[in-house]
Amino acid sequence: MPTKEKYVPSEKEAAFLATIRNGKYERDIITGLKKFMEKNVPQDMMGLYTPEELDAIKALDGTPRDVQARMPVKITRHYFELAKGSKAIQTLVKASPKETYDLDGAEDPGKQMTYSPVEGLIHKYELGLIYVASTCSAHCRFCYREELIAKKEITRADGTVAAKGLAQIDDIVPYIIEHNRLVDANGGRHPVTNRERLREILMSGGDPMVLGNKNIGQWLSALAQAGIENIRIGTKELAFFPKRFDETFFEMLDAFHEVYPGVNLRMMVHFNHPDEILVKDLNGNFIPDAEGGLTWHPDTKAAVREFRSRSWINVDNQSPIISGINDDPDALRILQRELKRNGVENHYFFCGRDIVGHKAFNVPIERAWEILNESQKGLSGVETHARLSITHYKGKTEVAAITKTPVPGVKGGENGVVVFKLLRSAGDAEDRAKVTIVGRNPEAIWFSGYDDRVIVDEAGLYSMYEIPTISSVAAE
Repeated sequence: MPTKEKYVPSEKEAAFLATIRNGKYERDIITGLKKFMEKNVPQDMMGLYTPEELDAIKALDGTPRDVQARMPVKITRHYFELAKGSKAIQTLVKASPKETYDLDGAEDPGKQMTYSPVEGLIHKYELGLIYVASTCSAHCRFCYREELIAKKEITRADGTVAAKGLAQIDDIVPYIIEHNRLVDANGGRHPVTNRERLREILMSGGDPMVLGNKNIGQWLSALAQAGIENIRIGTKELAFFPKRFDETFFEMLDAFHEVYPGVNLRMMVHFNHPDEILVKDLNGNFIPDAEGGLTWHPDTKAAVREFRSRSWINVDNQSPIISGINDDPDALRILQRELKRNGVENHYFFCGRDIVGHKAFNVPIERAWEILNESQKGLSGVETHARLSITHYKGKTEVAAITKTPVPGVKGGENGVVVFKLLRSAGDAEDRAKVTIVGRNPEAIWFSGYDDRVIVDEAGLYSMYEIPTISSVAAE
């Protein structure tokens, strides 16, 4: 095997990197439940779990239903303070035996590794997703990346079994450059995959914001130097520890923009519930803001204002609809209204993925559609941009419509139908905008709940055909 060449930053990159300062952060993270069980956490935090809850989880340690093996436990002091007055946030971050009652689920949700030409890169859509971190400041129990966070071994498309690895600049930059070279040399389309240029990268994980500014800056400048025009950073740090977005971080972003003014940045944030952004009075009610709307947590609002003061940075929120957390139209209505009012776009709401243990978290698809649509009553058109999506291995699929009355003359439509639409199609997006229509099943929490109810499958969501192999994708 040839020796991999080490990436050497250009003079332009090196000059930018020399300006970056790392910040110092006191997240006060509690990792695992051992400290709770041994009463080795601050006294006020002991109340997060009852003795009975800890005993029930401990009884499963080392068994096939080990809760912490499914998903490690982690929480910051900031998020604990929010959780004290919020049942929704407690449900989001507290481990529970119910997570392992039914461990059905995909070891590689969305079959991402089918589209991984190099380690740590998922090139499933027109953009590339790179895993740059394998943890977050705190851990959502419903995490879509539980296989990465828990470092689980998965079976890859080529038959090998290994945990997902992180992306390395030495691998990612050559891939981008070579892919785009082949596209340019072939009249705008890749000669093997028929894809266009790779113009956009999503930095994900885990959470990139657990990295230091210098590490983040290395990625930003290397991607920009490779020709990437748009860089997204997926993060829940605004909820878990908003003080991470400090003077040194924005100083780094400003320096990056000065050196690479043509590269747009987009912060893809993850607020699941208004309790993550708003403060409450002693009665548990949100507090009106004298300037309009409701009162935000000052640290969160300060960070959002810093982002929005820079025209070259967009901020978009996306969130799954999860049982016991935000399956509440009133909560989602407040969340969407407050985000838009403060300059954060409502991008997607998701039905939960088919992760291992998803049955403990997922809301039925038709119920999620009802919740979102009920939540958007009373909102303006610009506040209701978010669509309801599910990640099928063929691509992001919108729950576009549900009829509540029978569809005359349509076999299978006696109780109404669900219309799925492919919003984003994998590969060269050949099937984008195609639809699938199925008969209703109010109990379905995943596509499989409609296996016996397919009426029209133009999008191929239920067709029995061969999924693209790793070799065909890696040929790039």
